[in-house]
Amino acid sequence: MPATASSPWYKHIWPWIIVGMLATSVGLTLHMVYIATSTQDTLVTDNYYEAGKGISRSLDRERLAKDLHLEARATLDEITGEVSLVLSGDSRPETLEMNLISPTQAEKDRHLTLKRSSSEPDRYIGQVPEAVEGRRFVELLGQQGEQTWRLFEEEKVGPGVELKLGDEPIPGAETQR
Repeated sequence: MPATASSPWYKHIWPWIIVGMLATSVGLTLHMVYIATSTQDTLVTDNYYEAGKGISRSLDRERLAKDLHLEARATLDEITGEVSLVLSGDSRPETLEMNLISPTQAEKDRHLTLKRSSSEPDRYIGQVPEAVEGRRFVELLGQQGEQTWRLFEEEKVGPGVELKLGDEPIPGAETQR
C-alpha cells in the first residue's frame, strides 16, 4: 500500500533516504576519527627548528661536494645486485654511503656501503639486497678529512639506468651563502 499525504512520516521513503545519508555520514566520520587516532603520521615533523638546522647542515655538505668538484655515475645490475659507481672530483674516501630513499614509504629505503676498487681508484662497488625501481632520492655521502660531503638528487632508479649525481645545481643554495 503506497504512502499517502495522511500517512505517518515513517511510511514515506524520503525521510528514510535523508536519515540514511545522515547515518552514513556519521559512520564514515567515526571511521575517519578511528583511522586518525590509531595510525602514526610519519611524514610530519614536530620540530621545525631542528629540521631547519638540518637543512642548513645538509647545504653545507652539498657545498663541500661542489667545492670538491664531485660528480658520480652509478648503475645497478639487476641480475647480480651489484652497484657500480664512478666518482670524479677531488675526493677519494675508502668507503661511500649510498642511500636510496623512497619519498613516501620508509620501508622501501635502501642503505648501501660502497667500497673503493683496488684496481680502479675512481670506482666503488657495493651490493643491493633486492631490486630497487621507481622514483628515489639518491644520497651519496663521503668523508674528506674530518668533513662529510653529500651528493643528493631525485632520480628514477631501475636496472641498467645510469644515475648521475652532482650534475645539477644545489636547490636552495642560491639564496644562502
